Amino acid sequence: MTLPSRSNASTVADRLGEIVGDRHVLSRPSELLVYNSDALPGYRKQPRLAVFPGKRDEAIAVVRLLAEEGLPFVPRGAGTGLSGGALADDIIVIGLHRLKEIISLDIENRRATVEPGVVNLRLNKHIAPHGLLYAPDPSSEAACTIGGNVAENAGGPHCLKYGVTLNHVLAMTVVLPSGEVVELGSKFGEHDGYDLRGAFIGSEGCFGLALDITVKLTQRPQTVRTLLADFMSVDQAARVTSAIIASGIVPAALEFMDGPTIRVVEASIYAAGYPKDAEAVLLIELDGLEAGVSTDLEVVRQVCIEGGARNVRVARDDVERMKLWQGRKKAFGAMGRLASHLIVQDAVIPRTRLSDILATIHAISEKYGVLVCNVFHAGDGNLHPNIAYSADDPDESERVHKAMTEIVNACIDAGGSITGEHGVGLDKLGYMESIFSDTSLNAMCELRGVFDPDRRANPGKVVPIHSCKEWNAAASARGPARAREATPLSAEPARPSAR
Repeated sequence: MTLPSRSNASTVADRLGEIVGDRHVLSRPSELLVYNSDALPGYRKQPRLAVFPGKRDEAIAVVRLLAEEGLPFVPRGAGTGLSGGALADDIIVIGLHRLKEIISLDIENRRATVEPGVVNLRLNKHIAPHGLLYAPDPSSEAACTIGGNVAENAGGPHCLKYGVTLNHVLAMTVVLPSGEVVELGSKFGEHDGYDLRGAFIGSEGCFGLALDITVKLTQRPQTVRTLLADFMSVDQAARVTSAIIASGIVPAALEFMDGPTIRVVEASIYAAGYPKDAEAVLLIELDGLEAGVSTDLEVVRQVCIEGGARNVRVARDDVERMKLWQGRKKAFGAMGRLASHLIVQDAVIPRTRLSDILATIHAISEKYGVLVCNVFHAGDGNLHPNIAYSADDPDESERVHKAMTEIVNACIDAGGSITGEHGVGLDKLGYMESIFSDTSLNAMCELRGVFDPDRRANPGKVVPIHSCKEWNAAASARGPARAREATPLSAEPARPSAR
């Protein structure tokens, strides 16, 4: 399902230019290089065209034109994704970053309606004078967009207490791949019938694209206290994580960084003052009413000390607190000092298995001679093992692939899942059959077919094509040659690896 010829692509580009303006349609390979990857650089897919609508009506017209021509497309936000989900293999990218208007702000009812290209941090700065916040806070919040958050059901450090994107989106206006415009959810928070809003959130661009999104806003807490506990053992920090939750306290955030991560952060411009000789630190944030937070802080401090913490430091003010958070949120960027490429995973495990899995990860890293930097959302067991490597070294790339595959499989064997917030995209296709039955995978395909019967929106992502019974039946009816033409990527699941 690709553009059949360069001449056809030129015609399509001209027609798209009539909608959005010629300067907002890219077709030269050199112009498209920036769109051949997302924030996970191991995958490269070159789009044929990229189009950037600047208004809602333009976005609708673009989708309708592509529907008329029967052409596939990939929605793309800021490109900060970490699963290869926004890549287009010789097809059209629809970039939504120009749709960046904050349409309305309802202070009394604590909600805002925004276009999909609005950046998280910009929304929070806009509503801060009203004492409100938009709670989802991915580490890429300074660049990522609300539309991208919706596509991936993004989380972030504070999702432990506040929940993920799904918990903060009330309603959306979306354009389906057919060009039909529909309303999902309710701005008033009450839903009748099926929760199609919930189905669309986390669909990774496979169900269409959002034109506007109404989000729930949260009152800023009266008090915020941030603690840094450091340990000389990874095992101690892992066990304290479970002990904090077992105490009955739910922190706003509970983040883990191991020794290699600490040292790479402290050697970068994002240095936060973490102790360089520590083997692990926990960054713990408590918020709420002053009296309750003060009591919880003492309980958490005591749990950390009893669990072997060498020091427990409380940020003195907002400046110190933000510095501690900068180190955590910029850790992925700091790892660019280690090598040209970085593979990141986000498997989820039961929190009580943290100690065992971290020991397993260490053993795997030694087996393959790679350095794994662990920085993750410890409170909800959402791991982020990172391996920096050189893609120009075939031997190293192969060892990284084998190590990460064993790590993810170990998480699955521990009763976990393959993704907590980064999505499946291309990167995790090869694991889908390890956690879902054929029946479950086919049900996913059937749900996708309700939104996109022709599989034109972000083709080849999330579910291995060979798992879709009705797709295979249709392909068989077309015959072998046409079936091959209709397959946007390999019918085999993508190799879950560094590329």
